[in-house]
Amino acid sequence: MAAPSRREHTRARRTLGQNFLADPAAARRLAETAVPHPRALVYEVGAGRGHLTRELLPLCGRLVAYEIDVGMAAHLPKHARLSVRTEDFLAAEPPNEDFAVAGNIPYALTAGVVRWCLAAPSLRRATLLTQIEYARKRTGDYGRWSRLTVLTWPDFTWRLAGRVPRGSFRPAPRVDGGVLQLERRPVPLVRPGLMPAWRRLVEDGFTGKGGSLHATLVRRHGRRAHGAARAARLGEDVPVGEVWPEQWLTLFRLLAPR
Repeated sequence: MAAPSRREHTRARRTLGQNFLADPAAARRLAETAVPHPRALVYEVGAGRGHLTRELLPLCGRLVAYEIDVGMAAHLPKHARLSVRTEDFLAAEPPNEDFAVAGNIPYALTAGVVRWCLAAPSLRRATLLTQIEYARKRTGDYGRWSRLTVLTWPDFTWRLAGRVPRGSFRPAPRVDGGVLQLERRPVPLVRPGLMPAWRRLVEDGFTGKGGSLHATLVRRHGRRAHGAARAARLGEDVPVGEVWPEQWLTLFRLLAPR
């Protein structure tokens, strides 16, 4: 069977929504943001032809580059500290040691890659180049907070670590890229044993009826909810998406089962 043509590779990438980061300065900034320390083990998602790979290598201790396209992977550099895996990153097992994730990821796989990172017990940092709208939505940059961000807030910080102009990619997408960074907290804000109660509170809040989190809390917790809402400075008409993670933590501390 003949090997897929370069045109077929390009078409497959576009189906997944991946645009290659062609600006060396942008790739360098992304690598510097992604690597936590010089001895770090880093997993790269969607390495492509290695634009980011080459910037990561001098900064970390070991690099594992995932590139499912064998033709693309052939262009990656040969280096003693680089391991290339032509496998599906989403099917990979996380290592049994602290590690970081970096990547200019295909837009269609963004949600899956984020979920994989959040579920990896030994992950310490993930730095992902996504569509700017996704990065802003997950980090509260629109003044609203998503359910996933709030659910994982006790364990992870979410921040918008940069913006990459659309002209830095080939082919150029219709929108800029956003650098989304997840960082595991050294000490969780909620004790592990209380995390099921935290998740119930957040899920109730985001699925409740009545137009506001305050109304949902009153139905669930009765009069106690009024005092908790005052302590959290939560107005009665504030939509659930506009409630800050810090306000959720205050509510939880006052309403969680003892």
